[in-house]
Amino acid sequence: MAKTIEEINDKIKKGKAVVFTAEEIIGYAAEKGMKRAAQEVDVVTTGTFGPMCSSGAYFNVGHTKPRIKLGGGKTYLNDVPVYTGLAAVDFFLGATAMPDDDPRNRIYPGKFAYGGAYVIEELVAGKDVRLTATAYGTDCYPRKTLETYISLKDMNEAVLFNIRNAYQNYNVAVNLSDRMIYTYMGVLQPKMGNANYCNAGQLSPLMNDPFYKTIGIGTRIFLGGGIGYVVGNGTQHNPDVKRTEGGIPKVTAGTLAVKGDLKMMSPKWLRGTSYAGYGVTLTVGIGVPIPVLNEEILRYTTVGDEEILAQVVDYSDSYPQCNPGSLGEVNYKQLKSGRITVQGKEIPTAGLSSYLKAREVAQTLKGWVEAGKFFLTQPVELLPSVDSGVVLKTLKERPIKKT
Repeated sequence: MAKTIEEINDKIKKGKAVVFTAEEIIGYAAEKGMKRAAQEVDVVTTGTFGPMCSSGAYFNVGHTKPRIKLGGGKTYLNDVPVYTGLAAVDFFLGATAMPDDDPRNRIYPGKFAYGGAYVIEELVAGKDVRLTATAYGTDCYPRKTLETYISLKDMNEAVLFNIRNAYQNYNVAVNLSDRMIYTYMGVLQPKMGNANYCNAGQLSPLMNDPFYKTIGIGTRIFLGGGIGYVVGNGTQHNPDVKRTEGGIPKVTAGTLAVKGDLKMMSPKWLRGTSYAGYGVTLTVGIGVPIPVLNEEILRYTTVGDEEILAQVVDYSDSYPQCNPGSLGEVNYKQLKSGRITVQGKEIPTAGLSSYLKAREVAQTLKGWVEAGKFFLTQPVELLPSVDSGVVLKTLKERPIKKT
């Protein structure tokens, strides 16, 4: 018998909801059977904790006396530039932004020791950061310079707004070249000396709802240690890809755009992260509750690591040159074992996302639901799914005519 989100929320309110994590539900459904488990279980919680570059935060810092117009000038938080092309005292800080004087890769490989993600982590930790700005001045906003310390508690609004998070599956990165390379998938040893992957597998949110049947605009989630919301599909959302018989994408597919109140979050779940030779990113904790509305949805949440396939991709040539192709296909059980075999060679593996932390996210969200502190929401609109017409395009370069 099908359930509704309203019925599940009523059970949560009464403290009677039955909640499992995506890891726990696998064994429970195998023991009880899909039909009975679908009747008994109300919510399955998921989790992931990994680097997510397309992240950032927007702020309103309040007006100064006299007023200043930051838009059109230059503004920095701890020497990291922010984007001010919004209004007088609104600005956006990107996770990958770096100080102007960072040497980048001029000294190769660059350390990228500090950037926007670290500023976000420090703000969430309650620290003061230095705000400096220069402006051109207007009749209504006459002030031209500003230098002060500011913290989250001083701001009117501080909102985490991430335009592409929680990737549904991802590449396994290797290096076929004769030299060590430095990538967003970490350091890759020459001649396939190692393989790096970045996904929580069976705990990952979109692996447990592969066709986005319960996730959409307005879905309430665990975000950065607080409560956030899905605001739509993330950039590069690509649902119409090759899938397994169980519906799991074999390549990169869906993504989420999410937002939440930064003041309610924790530095435990928002961490600045540096990649040698590549740059700075933000490691984010995200957990999505899956309402068990029927047996079909329950079945999707029982996916195991051995059923999730990923492609092995060469990051020395194929990936940077945007050439299609895979060196092989492996599953997440193999990846998590610490070794895989690609083209006859055994290779050590390492995960860039933390399965231990993903488990903790799912367990924390489970506890919130069981305690009646977290209720489910009905999405206004589900994410675009297969045959939705969404096509992921590559940039078609057109020569600029000189005049």
